[in-house]
Amino acid sequence: MDGFGKQSGTTVMVVDDVSTSRFAMGAVLRRAGHDVVPVASAGEALTELDLRLRAGALPDLALVDVGLPDMSGFELCRVVKARPSTAALPVVHFSAMAVDSGYRWRGLDAGADAYLTVPAEPSEIEAVVRAAVRGARRRGAAEVLAHRLTLLSEAVFTVQTARRLGELADAAAAGAARLTDTPAVVFVIGPDGESHWGSSLNRPRYHGFARPADAPTAVPDTAPHVAAARLITRLAEGRTHPAEVHSTIVPATLWPAGFFRPGVREDAHLVLASGQEGRACVCIATPACQTPAPATSSRGAGLYRYAAPPRGATSHGEPVPARLHNPAPPTAAHPTERLAQATALAAEPLLRYQAERHVALTLQHSFLPQPHRLPSLPGVEVVVRYVPASRQAEIGGDFYAALRTPAGVLTAVGDVVGHSLDAATVMVEIRHALRAYCVEESDPGTLAERLDRMLLHYHPDVTATVCLALVDPGTGRTRIANAGHIPPLIVRSEGDTAYVPVDGPLLGLGLDRPAPTELVLTPQDCLLMVTDGLVESRGTDLSVSLEQLRKAAADAPTGGDELCDTLLECFGRDQEDDIAMLALRLG
Repeated sequence: MDGFGKQSGTTVMVVDDVSTSRFAMGAVLRRAGHDVVPVASAGEALTELDLRLRAGALPDLALVDVGLPDMSGFELCRVVKARPSTAALPVVHFSAMAVDSGYRWRGLDAGADAYLTVPAEPSEIEAVVRAAVRGARRRGAAEVLAHRLTLLSEAVFTVQTARRLGELADAAAAGAARLTDTPAVVFVIGPDGESHWGSSLNRPRYHGFARPADAPTAVPDTAPHVAAARLITRLAEGRTHPAEVHSTIVPATLWPAGFFRPGVREDAHLVLASGQEGRACVCIATPACQTPAPATSSRGAGLYRYAAPPRGATSHGEPVPARLHNPAPPTAAHPTERLAQATALAAEPLLRYQAERHVALTLQHSFLPQPHRLPSLPGVEVVVRYVPASRQAEIGGDFYAALRTPAGVLTAVGDVVGHSLDAATVMVEIRHALRAYCVEESDPGTLAERLDRMLLHYHPDVTATVCLALVDPGTGRTRIANAGHIPPLIVRSEGDTAYVPVDGPLLGLGLDRPAPTELVLTPQDCLLMVTDGLVESRGTDLSVSLEQLRKAAADAPTGGDELCDTLLECFGRDQEDDIAMLALRLG
């Protein structure tokens, strides 16, 4: 047995300056099966605790005489309890002289767990020692459990607030790394086999989780990432109960090198979970060499220690393929299993939204004419732009149209209220209805009323905004009707810009509408129509944003393409809503 104990039982440090008393107390404890560390003073006791702390072998109990020469036992107890690294160490005071109740309450007030009056029967000493150690271990277990639940709840909260699959995988990996105190990699695999992955490596700080200074910084390259995703997919397909969380050990010969440490092959502990809809397969991978962390570890530490193999070696001497389907220790897997379940549940709506977004974008790109495919419109120059919302935002129902009519050119820009596939499909219906109505009727006021009735009839729970402008290319005479939309902006060549004073209720409300506004465009004027995605910004009043747009348009080049591109450069970066723009000039 070495000096810092590979002890078979409880280790008790006896602090007493009287050698005979120290020997007698030690003899009683050894007969009871305890390992004894005798020290003669408070200073020696603190030095011994420091040495053992560095070796990871703190004693289970300190029996402290209250009458020490260099420091009272009460003061020694206060010092021990004041140190975070030794605060959980149970302390029992004993004395043959200080026996009245005043000394007892002083000991308890200093943080001690019990007080012994000696000489005492060996059975009493053993009972007090057992009770103190048992109580400390229960308190330690409760603290570990509370800390575990805190780490888990923090990780689950971060996972549930992720807005993208990559962000979700990163958050889950960071949470798993804190739960296990090891590097962690997370894969989220969709029903089409597309995989998203995140790693706790090379992320100095993410969602409040700090990476240890000595943690590896390299991340796996593409080849190991693809190989790991394929292996996870095969394991997921082979599960007999897909809805259950499955834990397994993959030997180093099958798990790609470099995920946990650069260039090192290691056994991997995989936890696989699926969502309720079966869309998502989530895998949390950590090194299989985990050992329980000491109970006296600091509160910032994880639950397990990472015992990494030497560089260039596997985590075990020889690969053991048979271990592929052996379950990992349940105590190690439990918090990670809960996190895997939460990640799979959070991935389901993100995957569903990703599919809806793809369909909605396909709809919009299919039904909105591209700039080079706009119909020929004699007498006018029309420039359009459409920019989908940033990838993490929801798809909207923005649209534009430029149509020939018997009375001139009809332009429209609108937005279906809401962000979903439904909004995109209603947008398509409105645009097709407008194309059909304007074959026989060109007046924008009448068209707005018909669109309003159509929406009330077929989609009574949906509202939309639209701005309609009918332009006579020969005279410049323009009639504008507005249904709850941003009014159009007239940009003049001399830099004078102004919004057209036109308004009206949204489509889908069935309310009376004001008559269209009339004006005359000159060949130098540009009629600019936009959706609110260009100017709306969280925390900024819309009127402020509209004024900023007006000033930017006044300073922009006069050409339609240049004007649209300049405004998109100023306002169109990382917007949370779709952007539709239409600029019209005579000529």
